[in-house]
Amino acid sequence: MERAASEATLAHMFRRHAVPASPPRLLDPIDRFSEILFGLIMVLTFTGAISAAELGREAVRTMLFASIGCNLAWGIVDGVMYLFARVAERGRGILALRVIRNADDPAAAHSVIRDAVPPLIASVLRDPELEAMRQRLSELTEVPERARLTRDDFRGAVSVFLLVFFSTFPVVIPFIVMNDARRALRSSNGIAIMMLFVAGYWLGRYMGARPWVWGVSMVLVGSALVGLTIALGG
Repeated sequence: MERAASEATLAHMFRRHAVPASPPRLLDPIDRFSEILFGLIMVLTFTGAISAAELGREAVRTMLFASIGCNLAWGIVDGVMYLFARVAERGRGILALRVIRNADDPAAAHSVIRDAVPPLIASVLRDPELEAMRQRLSELTEVPERARLTRDDFRGAVSVFLLVFFSTFPVVIPFIVMNDARRALRSSNGIAIMMLFVAGYWLGRYMGARPWVWGVSMVLVGSALVGLTIALGG
């Protein structure tokens, strides 16, 4: 019974890359983290490049429009690339299933299956299990002729856009609500550090690692990336 359940689970893992289905989550947790971090770094390249001594109404206004416009553009780009990635992943699954079904040598189909599953799982699969999976995959009937985008894919793309775009606002809010530009800059930097820490803390918990260590590490790494981006003229 356990073996049958394992085979069914692995078959579903392989099948979901080829057959459009409603995923339990629109975005993987790591994808969410990456998009938030990306949005933070993008806006921090603007706020970090402005010296407190140079801050004035016009400089703040320019920074606000530039940071929001940049994240708007990159949110759209990221959303479009998400759709391309979904199509490519699904197309790869369809191609792999065709190879498995048309393979004259079962060993060739077994190799495709090993490549399609995570390395840890592939390392414990034996030939009888691979053959059982090959037979189950060959029996699938809901495999489309070509990769297509679904409503959930577009919802995922919108989620990517919103994550990148709205990660801008917590950092720029101080410049909107405060008249003192220098105090707004300090508040903005404080919010950015807090957001980096929370993102790292959450990632540490998700990975089962020490959240505080990951929180502090993310602040350090994020600050270094912002500094590098500014130094390179980004």
